[in-house]
Amino acid sequence: MLSYLISTSQNLISVVIVTCLSLSFVKLKNMPKGMVIHLCGIGLGLVLAFIMSYMKNATNRIDTGIWNLRIFSVSLCLFVLFTILSFTPVKKIRIIGVISAVILALLLATLILYALPDVIAYPYTFLETSSSVISTDYLYKTIGYLCGIILAVVAGFSVYKGANKLSLKIVSVLFFLTLLINALRQVTVCLSIMLAKRIIESNHMVFSITVFSSNHSDYFIYLTMAVALAIPMILWARSFSMEKEPWSNPAEHRKIKAKWRSARRWATTAIVCFVLVVLNMTVVKAYDTKVVELSPVEDAADVDDENVYVSFEQVSDGHLHRFAYETEDGTNIRFIVIQKSSSSYGVGLDACDICGETGYYERDGQVVCKLCDVVMNISTIGFKGGCNPIVIDYSISDGMIIVPIEGLLEYESEFK
Repeated sequence: MLSYLISTSQNLISVVIVTCLSLSFVKLKNMPKGMVIHLCGIGLGLVLAFIMSYMKNATNRIDTGIWNLRIFSVSLCLFVLFTILSFTPVKKIRIIGVISAVILALLLATLILYALPDVIAYPYTFLETSSSVISTDYLYKTIGYLCGIILAVVAGFSVYKGANKLSLKIVSVLFFLTLLINALRQVTVCLSIMLAKRIIESNHMVFSITVFSSNHSDYFIYLTMAVALAIPMILWARSFSMEKEPWSNPAEHRKIKAKWRSARRWATTAIVCFVLVVLNMTVVKAYDTKVVELSPVEDAADVDDENVYVSFEQVSDGHLHRFAYETEDGTNIRFIVIQKSSSSYGVGLDACDICGETGYYERDGQVVCKLCDVVMNISTIGFKGGCNPIVIDYSISDGMIIVPIEGLLEYESEFK
């Protein structure tokens, strides 16, 4: 749940901010047909993103690196053209305003095409790691996914509402800064892709730039949010001087107060959303990705040439217990045992078909996959499905759980 909340809000926040600032920019500048053209650009980006998401997940025809290089190359060219046209007197030449709006709309479409395909594909990813769409695990991941989308959209809409209350000059500066930050990020990603694909030769400076940008990619997101944060801060600062705004009668005074109350509410909403996104990318991410140490392997009651024996007394506390059989070449084939009821035991390999041999651990009385954080239904351990442990043969006799060594050796490759 948390991982998809983090990744969704992180992937969307920059493109949402740029898109909403762009909409505010064309509205304040009164670009000819600007809003209609922009909405068409956003729609085009969404359609292309859905197509790209399908192609990535349903076919093998998409080389992600090459496609990102193409998308960014087009986006950078559009950014340069828009920057040039921004210095042209649009008021005197109407067609320039239309062309500028079209270029900006296409620029938004490229940003959406890059950012959304992976986000769109997340529900499909949920199903790959869950037993069904009606499982608790699928529900939790969907909740995290939707919360991430809502958080990013509310943040962007708050920026849009706040920007509409500022002057065109301020919004233009902030909008251009977000585009510039995005362009710098695209340049570093393009360099990284071209180095990886051997399109350009490596040198110390280019390599250092790509390594730094790759290791600090979140900085671009923080910078974008920092620029957008200027909008609510300016609104809050101006709201304190609202009493100085002239009014001729009490009704007009109440209208002025209502206007600034609305401005403060949108400013507060934007600040809260930005804080939540930053917390997601730092505190929550650190918690979600913290390394979980598996409990040590316990000694079995007995091991002979054919079987590994685990006594009931060793696993009668209802907690997760980990055992292993060491092969001749030193490979430890791990398996887990947990008592499900007074007469039932869950036995399975300490690995699954989806996540491999990363193993399971116990958290708050629940068995959890270390890699994907899926919580197991303890009653289903020992049965196939989802992220459950790989089923192994065993029998029960004379107070012992007997695990055949031959059955364990079938899965030796899982632990190499």
